Amino acid sequence: MSGQVISFEFEQSRFLFLLLFTGVLYGTYRRSLVDFSKTQRRASFAVRLTIFVLLTLSLSGLTILYATHQTKTVFLVDRSQSIDAAAAEKAEVFLAATQKANGGKITVVPFGGTGSAAHTNIEEALKYAEAQIPAGYVPHIILLSDGNETEGNVLAADFNPPIISTVVLPASSKPEVQLAEVKLPPAVQKGEPFYADVVVESTVDTEGIISLYRNEFKIAEERKKLKKGENIFRFKQVADEERQTEFTATLNSPLDTLAENNKASNILFTGGKPRVLILDPDTKTLRDFTAALREQGMTVITGSAKNNNAVADGLEEYDKYDAVILSNIPATAFSQTQMEALRTYVGELGGGLLMLGGEQSFGPGGYYKTPVEEILPVWCDYEKEKEKPSFALALVVDRSGSMGGQKMELAKEAAKAAVDLLTPKDFVAVVAFDNEAYPVSPIKSAASLVPVRSAISTIEAAGGTNIYPALNEAYNQLRRVSAKLKHIILLTDGYSMPGDADGTLRGIVADQITVSTVGVGEADNALLKKIAEKGKGRNYVCTDPQMIPQVFAKETLTASKSSMKEEPFVPMLVTPTEILTGIDIETAPPLLGFVETRAKPASMFILATESSQPLLLWRRFGLGMSAAFTSDVKAKWAAEWLTWDSYGTFWAQVIRRIARKSEGRNAVLNVEQKHGTVHITLDAVDDNENFIDGAEGVITLFNNGGKNSFPLVQTAPGRYETESALNGRETAFPASCTVSVLLQKDGAALVNQTRSIMRNYPEELRVKPANETLMKELAERTGGKFNPKPEDVFADVPHRSAWRVLPLSAYLLTAAAFLFILDVLLRRIDLSGYLFKP
Repeated sequence: MSGQVISFEFEQSRFLFLLLFTGVLYGTYRRSLVDFSKTQRRASFAVRLTIFVLLTLSLSGLTILYATHQTKTVFLVDRSQSIDAAAAEKAEVFLAATQKANGGKITVVPFGGTGSAAHTNIEEALKYAEAQIPAGYVPHIILLSDGNETEGNVLAADFNPPIISTVVLPASSKPEVQLAEVKLPPAVQKGEPFYADVVVESTVDTEGIISLYRNEFKIAEERKKLKKGENIFRFKQVADEERQTEFTATLNSPLDTLAENNKASNILFTGGKPRVLILDPDTKTLRDFTAALREQGMTVITGSAKNNNAVADGLEEYDKYDAVILSNIPATAFSQTQMEALRTYVGELGGGLLMLGGEQSFGPGGYYKTPVEEILPVWCDYEKEKEKPSFALALVVDRSGSMGGQKMELAKEAAKAAVDLLTPKDFVAVVAFDNEAYPVSPIKSAASLVPVRSAISTIEAAGGTNIYPALNEAYNQLRRVSAKLKHIILLTDGYSMPGDADGTLRGIVADQITVSTVGVGEADNALLKKIAEKGKGRNYVCTDPQMIPQVFAKETLTASKSSMKEEPFVPMLVTPTEILTGIDIETAPPLLGFVETRAKPASMFILATESSQPLLLWRRFGLGMSAAFTSDVKAKWAAEWLTWDSYGTFWAQVIRRIARKSEGRNAVLNVEQKHGTVHITLDAVDDNENFIDGAEGVITLFNNGGKNSFPLVQTAPGRYETESALNGRETAFPASCTVSVLLQKDGAALVNQTRSIMRNYPEELRVKPANETLMKELAERTGGKFNPKPEDVFADVPHRSAWRVLPLSAYLLTAAAFLFILDVLLRRIDLSGYLFKP
């Protein structure tokens, strides 16, 4: 042991109470019958007492904490993409020379990695390297890097750094031309001219071809001379009516080394008329509706849903519009991620959502218990006490081994949700199958669903796949009850054993029982489609197992014909609203049908059917608004509305009510990116041109279903700013993401704006000179050396202390063992005349 003792510590101090029993030892000494000299008996007692104390201290975990100056050195080597072959060779030469000078092995820890891990986070690398050093040593880290951080900020890091010596690795000496960025104005108005500035950085004098794209269309291509350093080329453009336009520049130069950094994008925000996205499986039926909205000054984009893929791919797509309208489009057209993005669009970006009625909307569309239903002002099931045709449903669920895991759990969840949609006078049976069929819940009344739900929960995946016995069992179950409508829903994810499909379905169809099929993943969809066609039902293909619950809900409500009412009715005004100003709703023509729903308590009930069913409702959801119109806007149910004088006005005013509002019209949001950082500035004034001061601002970034928020700080009258590392883990800007800015004061939203921004190629691919300033300051702050020679690495290391813990239990037990032998000797052998006087 070397160094200064700091303190003694006990790890199990509760055992120290044993020292109270030393009096017992003294009693045994007083009553001893050994006829030895008094001096020998005293010596024996002293030895026993010492043994007892040593054992007690050992049980109590006595340790010594002392300081040491012994160092342990680790070499931390940057392997990120910014380190080229020449820099890597310099690092290897330095390590080899250091090992030779030291005369032994050295510990090398690489960082930076490749692929998705190709980044330079010096702060995290230092922490990892320090963790490799055993406790009780003074850490000394030799950092070999170019010092160009692409994540984190080591100089601002909140941690106690070890001694760090730094060796600067050189930047690439090869000629390189890179497209640094595309600069656009913060916002423009339709028809306004502006410049798209393409910034090119070069390490040599050369030339290159610059191409500029507006969305996917090439709009310019020019050959330009490039000087060493920064080059800016301007392209004059005029803003159109698109809310967000992506501009992309590409570069081709003969002296270029890296192709990956020759492309950059940015997004232009354009204000102007409200932009509305309408999704419908058959956009031709929307001609009158879209024409009416365009006459009212709206920009309308329509899209259909094909192959179960919605037009809007995610949040960035929705954010291009002020409102989204779902017209007779089923939930199965959306993935779970797309529906969650729609919820974020309304709740956190302030967008508007309107769902229109139809055979594939609300409950019949499968929106029951989905994120979209959460947004809407209505629940997508119906009032079960209403008079409906009696309905018997048999759910046939594949329980083969391939259905294990998530698919099985989603199938059970879907079956339970389908059962919940039945009325008390309906009937339900649940059949599971593998090689054979198992009636896990025989046909029974839906008046009591608890046993049915419990039976569904018991289904476990195992065995093969044989559809035909399961269909026969479902058929037999349905034959036992009398109901006006009977239906089978078959779900499987595999290929069935051979069987007679025609023979199996012959009796089912003869008894007017319909069959729908649901194929999950790699199912035999050709067979399932054939069964559905012969069974006069519908076939669904679920490429994503998350779609199963929506399919079951949609199919249950469609087959039971329980939530659609097709009969003429006149809209009835329930709650007067300024939105209907100038519209005499009493003169509105009749509508011919609607989808039954249930109004949510927090919604505003505007129009009803003659039977007091919801027709038009809206509600606030987070920062946005949603509305439901349970009839349609087409010739099927709204044929007479299409010729109504107020048709266009009515719909324009409803959509403007729910569409995203541009709170803070006088606010200017600017997002600038450069060399790994993003700077966000918000300049805000009120309608009287007064600065908005003392407000609370927050920036929220959305990407791939996740979000991250951080505050805006007021830096001047009416100005709020924040700056962050572009690749920082806590405030990361991925390849593309949506930025939401919310400025509030006294609970009121003063500014609510969104932008989509692009992160281009990784910062590791941006050629920059080595950051010697950072490397030098890091060494100076921690007492290390800057660019030491290999032979000087281990010389004159600054003195620091590390705490080292030395447990004493082993030593104490050893001493007690030796003393025990001495104690035996003193109690068994009379040493009078040798060591002790008689």
